[in-house]
Amino acid sequence: MQANIRPLDHLPLVGEPGALALVIPRGETIDFAGLEARTGRLAHWLREQCPGVGTRVASWLPKGALASILPLAAARAGLVYVPVNPLLKRTQVAHILADSGALLFILPPNRRLLLEAGDVPEGTEVVDEGVPNGIMADDGQPALSPSSVAPDSLCEILYTSGSTGRPKGVMLSHANLSLGADAVADYLGLRSDDRTLCVLPFSFDYGQNQLFSTWRGGGCAVPFDYLLPRDVAKAVRAHGITTLAGVPPLWVQLVEIDWPEDAAASLRRLTNSGGALTRPLIRRMRERFPTADIYPMYGLTEAFRSTYLPPALVESHPDSMGRAIPHAEILVVRPDGSLTEADEPGELVHCGPLVAQGYWQDAERTAARFKPAPAASHHGGTAVWSGDTVRRDGQGLLYFVGRDDAMIKSAGNRISPTEIEEAAVTTPGIAEAAALGIADERLGQAIRLYVRADPTHDEDALADVLKAALRRDLPNFMQPREIVMLSELPRNPNGKIDRVALAEMVTS
Repeated sequence: MQANIRPLDHLPLVGEPGALALVIPRGETIDFAGLEARTGRLAHWLREQCPGVGTRVASWLPKGALASILPLAAARAGLVYVPVNPLLKRTQVAHILADSGALLFILPPNRRLLLEAGDVPEGTEVVDEGVPNGIMADDGQPALSPSSVAPDSLCEILYTSGSTGRPKGVMLSHANLSLGADAVADYLGLRSDDRTLCVLPFSFDYGQNQLFSTWRGGGCAVPFDYLLPRDVAKAVRAHGITTLAGVPPLWVQLVEIDWPEDAAASLRRLTNSGGALTRPLIRRMRERFPTADIYPMYGLTEAFRSTYLPPALVESHPDSMGRAIPHAEILVVRPDGSLTEADEPGELVHCGPLVAQGYWQDAERTAARFKPAPAASHHGGTAVWSGDTVRRDGQGLLYFVGRDDAMIKSAGNRISPTEIEEAAVTTPGIAEAAALGIADERLGQAIRLYVRADPTHDEDALADVLKAALRRDLPNFMQPREIVMLSELPRNPNGKIDRVALAEMVTS
């Protein structure tokens, strides 16, 4: 590990004197000195509750000061933090508690009422959020100083959303999280006068990095839980937000609403991950937020973030994933591990210090995904073999082709659902689309396309328009057998289109 990597809990130390670090809507404001003090007090309390180094502490919290500071405090106390997505159901929460072996579980009273007997393992102490909130706010409480933990020490376990079976825990080190904050703050150009509206879940690596990268740049984070897209627009206006991170389904919703001119104008940068931005969506984002830079990004929890496309290239290369972010080495390889030629599809392999430590208590799945880096790697060591097929053009820009487990195999053709979906959303009136393969005795798989129409369009008329557009733009083997109009596409807890739920609709 690099000697200059700081532990995660050192992040609050970078703010300018008196600069705000955290603004809680309808609540308190906390400067960087206050963030440091609260981190130290909470860390001291956590160590008293969980004296063993590496003990897991879990939380199931709404966004607020406690949810924002807990990851720093747990890191300082030498514990391993396990944030639980507030949108998960009790069975998933019970699995995470049992699987992680958390000895402390912090949550609000209303969420405790959602749990049933047996959901919390014996030996796990359940604590009301009011207790640590009181500790943080009490100036008389003792505090721990910043830690000096080894950079490769386990810091967090982030559980996947559970869209493909039970959630699995990805093990992240201090270095993974600290370098991730460095990288994003660097390429986004975050600075002390920036304000980030944190709308994504803190249990999501992309969502948590909203906090860490903002603080690394010396800026202010505004945690925000919203019900409706217009709530986001109001918050951007109320807090002078400059930075907004989202996933494609959220951007689709945000461009469909009316924005006050001054709110849209305050945004300097829009970042996207969790799925590709389509050309029509990029166009609408530019129209709605004309002064903001757009940063398309690609990442996976097992290696945090892999690539980003600089805003200057979005116009000329809107379909590209961009190039490697700082601290990441991205290779495109053939099945034998050799590097592909320009425009030759291959598997994306992520090497370098952002690579996670594997899956918690799951050696089999760890061995399948975390394997020795290809011989061409400069970093060597363990790499994440993503399972994603990409290609690199002659300029070194990467393009997503598809996931091996999502590719549709029809009549001997390997079809990327993304290509069908992008063709669908170029049709005026189609807001979102998701393509799936369904079993077919003759073809192997036929294509079913789910779409959500813009509410201003007539669905019956639009279906015919869409069919004609797809016949015009796609070859015969890529034509959907069925087009299903839905008022809403199902989403997983991270806001992405839930393809597993759609697949269950196919078989139901």
